[in-house]
Amino acid sequence: MGSVYRPIQTPKLQKEQQRPGYSYQEYAPCEQLTPYVACYWTLDFHADVESQLHRIIPDGCVDIIVNRLSPSSRKAAFVEGIMTQYELIHLSEVQSLFGIRFFLESAQTVLKFPVSAFAGQHVFLEELWGLEGEHFVEEILSANMATEIVGVVERQLKRVFAVDDSSVHPLLHASVQYLYAAKGNLSMLGLAEELGFSERHLRRVFHSELGVGPKEMIGIVRFQSMLREIYSGSYTNLTDLALKYGYYDQSHYIKNFKRYYGILPKQISKTD
Repeated sequence: MGSVYRPIQTPKLQKEQQRPGYSYQEYAPCEQLTPYVACYWTLDFHADVESQLHRIIPDGCVDIIVNRLSPSSRKAAFVEGIMTQYELIHLSEVQSLFGIRFFLESAQTVLKFPVSAFAGQHVFLEELWGLEGEHFVEEILSANMATEIVGVVERQLKRVFAVDDSSVHPLLHASVQYLYAAKGNLSMLGLAEELGFSERHLRRVFHSELGVGPKEMIGIVRFQSMLREIYSGSYTNLTDLALKYGYYDQSHYIKNFKRYYGILPKQISKTD
């Protein structure tokens, strides 16, 4: 569950953008939580340096984000649902964020609501977890180092998944696992036939549970799988890579990439 899919974010692909005063780091979860958590991450920015653009791209995950500088524990942590296009954030004020990046098929177990409930809006964790959420965030805010925060988070998540790790819709779970295994390199019809359901039924389940359709998720997983290959440098050239992932039309490939990333593939590629 989740282990064959490892999404990537832009600071890892474009390390030259990490200037003094701006830092993005990722931390791997413990083995027990690897099926549920893609990673933990931190973003720090110091306002005494020039402003910085921070690019976020769709990764098919759901995040709990904690603002470590928030004056109120009740408003410090919020949920970010599935993104379907890139976002550019202009950093000009001091920032210190900690994030938990969940695979979408485990997010509902943690959040107690379908992922679709968080589409296009920020929902504070305290609204979902009540007093337990407030205490959890207070523990995070009182920790000094990222490794300490990870310890706080993992104790909480182990409790959650020990009680329940199966609240996700079974068809959605099966669909996502097949998507990961295929690296998104399949059609919606192919996914429906593999699972033995109609495309219409698949669309209904995805929209109800995630707030996005299966075609969107196929596109995101395929995009992320391709990015992972670009990051590893294990490809010959971009044209062959595009063909490998089913992009037989160059203009469609470019349009898709720009929608998810905002720039051209060659701008992050180490080869032509």
